[in-house]
Amino acid sequence: MIITLTLNPAVDKTIEIDAFQVNHVNRVSSARLDAGGKGINVSKVVHVLGEKSKAVGILAGKSGGFIKKQLDLLEIENDFVFVEGETRTNIKIVDRINSLNTDINEKGPDISDYDLEEVINKIIESVNDKNILVLSGSVPSNIDSSIYKVLIAKAKKKDVKTILDADGELLRQGIEAGPYLVKPNIHELERLYNTKIASINEAIEIARDILKYGVELIVISLGGEGSIFMTREETVIVEGIEVDAISTVGAGDSMVGALAVSTHRGYSLEKAIKLAAATSAAAVMTSGTEPGELRVIKELQKKVKLITYDNRRVV
Repeated sequence: MIITLTLNPAVDKTIEIDAFQVNHVNRVSSARLDAGGKGINVSKVVHVLGEKSKAVGILAGKSGGFIKKQLDLLEIENDFVFVEGETRTNIKIVDRINSLNTDINEKGPDISDYDLEEVINKIIESVNDKNILVLSGSVPSNIDSSIYKVLIAKAKKKDVKTILDADGELLRQGIEAGPYLVKPNIHELERLYNTKIASINEAIEIARDILKYGVELIVISLGGEGSIFMTREETVIVEGIEVDAISTVGAGDSMVGALAVSTHRGYSLEKAIKLAAATSAAAVMTSGTEPGELRVIKELQKKVKLITYDNRRVV
């Protein structure tokens, strides 16, 4: 089973506005609500790909009840701790005409030490070496940035493979614990090393530093330009797949979900790359944080193009 942790979930409200303008009255052409938060999005993708997932984390208030109901309707196992306050709502403004996506994210409630400890215990007591643990997304502002580092260390003691998808200090400290897989996007990698990355070659050379912590697979997403997959033995560059894009929201989470499934199934690197790239591209073709359809994912796998990097310059 693939277990996902979402400490700062959200109701994702996706609003489509044609030719969105700042400081003007804008008319909404369509709107939808989804159970959101990066870990929850991963669980939804895992479900579409035919594997079992359990979503764990923190929920609060009516919005939290909505999220749990949505997961129950999807028949995704979940085990959340309900706390005081209200789960946040994140607004995603999609402008298809100008191909723009604007996120407006609320803060979310603080979590007590007692509730956090309960969540940690739920995870660590239930996982074993047959599980994949996905740690992704932001955390409430009152939680220490070492939380993912602590969980990775605890999970490794039980031979659990962990996947880390985070930003800032959560990513920096999490890497230090040596997760199995790390998936920064190019901007998160830039922030991690406090530098501007001008080419694929630079991204590869900078990311090699992450391997020294015991990370076995690094996946750098480049948006519509594709992605980079790195192990100690080889580096593979994946070209972006051209699709009719509706919303880029959730594309990264879809890639993480596919990587979790590939790791759970023991796929070869090539097979994992094709599934991850196709699942991410399929998500771009849907509204909100809705995962791509399985039939679309299968078709897109045939279009994935790989370039083996052998220290030659690729720009």
